Amino acid sequence: MKILVVEDERRVAEAVKRALESENFQVDWESDSAAALKAARRPDFYGLIILDRMLPGPYDGLEIVSILRENNISTPILLLTALGEVKDRVEGLQTGADDYLVKPFSIRELLARVKVLLKRPKVAMSSVIQVGTLKMDTQTQRVTRADKPVKLSNREYKLLHYLLYNQGEILSKERLIAHVWNENADIMTNTVEVYMAYLRKKIDRDFPGEKPLIETVFGFGYRIGG
Repeated sequence: MKILVVEDERRVAEAVKRALESENFQVDWESDSAAALKAARRPDFYGLIILDRMLPGPYDGLEIVSILRENNISTPILLLTALGEVKDRVEGLQTGADDYLVKPFSIRELLARVKVLLKRPKVAMSSVIQVGTLKMDTQTQRVTRADKPVKLSNREYKLLHYLLYNQGEILSKERLIAHVWNENADIMTNTVEVYMAYLRKKIDRDFPGEKPLIETVFGFGYRIGG
């Protein structure tokens, strides 16, 4: 399960990230509201968003919630805020947040609320991502090319999943490591090259009659569906 943490206070963000990772969640962290909104708008990519109400950048937390709900993004959202008045909590919930936690908060309470939110049934929405004749069903984790199944390892699936949700965008090796492996600097950039070669074989070279989908942009990274 992948969780997006949107928090501009590094100390708070690092504490939340450590706590979630100790519970075996994968965590992405954004501190700027524009970058956070871009990340959060990918449906089904995150199982939960933990969102600070006051953020640097063009949006505050409530505006991000509102934009996501207007675009039918139903990802559960837990708001973090220093504004603890009843009217502030009501405003957050009426905007579309699922829960509200006032700073300073207990990490144990945060984890408890996260687990409760993740147990709620999801709103039904399309689970299929497609580029060309390549389809991924994120609900069944089934991948096909030209209606034929493509068998992927867990890491290959995660890599393809991230490429597809950012289709058309050039992704650097460093960004792929941060989002797909979610590990530290012992992951080398040539590891990305190895796994990209695996993907190329399975979705491009194994389908010679189909247009190749994965592109290397030399000096910058990779993209799919550019």
